[in-house]
Amino acid sequence: MSEKTTSDEVDERQLELAKAEGEAYTRALDYMIDEVAETGGLRTVDDYVVGFAQEEAEGMYVPGDDGDLEWTEPEEENCHLEVAVTDAADGRFVPELTVRSTLDPEDGETVGPFEVPFVWHPGLHHYGKNVEVPGDGEYDITVEVDPPAYMRHDQENGDRYAEPVEVTFENVEIETGQD
Repeated sequence: MSEKTTSDEVDERQLELAKAEGEAYTRALDYMIDEVAETGGLRTVDDYVVGFAQEEAEGMYVPGDDGDLEWTEPEEENCHLEVAVTDAADGRFVPELTVRSTLDPEDGETVGPFEVPFVWHPGLHHYGKNVEVPGDGEYDITVEVDPPAYMRHDQENGDRYAEPVEVTFENVEIETGQD
């Protein structure tokens, strides 16, 4: 991970503002992990900080075939996994990623890998998905992040997010249910 520096494309004030945005996002992420979710964690890997939070499965609006939003309650799903991926240099949320996760229980059948799509949330943008897991207990949670397909601006600071990363959170106590 490299520190962002001033360049022809970004000045000190822009770097300051980006850092302030990242600090605000990180406070919201810490709140989600520490106060809202059943459990969660953070790990730095290469250009990213990858975090997760786990809650009971929950309802959400899903785009229907006609383009209208439809409220959908969980059916068999009993776990909501949230993944946040931020820039390790400034803490800002990294958008448009392909994120996959696997939940490997201490006892039982592995769930995944499954794609964890972007979720708009009023408190914290993240990647998230409701899934069905065997039940409460200890799991290893593996998160894989592919490099984004978008262009990176700035010859000095844009050479980042070029490699896939994988992080495993071991022995995570998951509590299942529906909210």
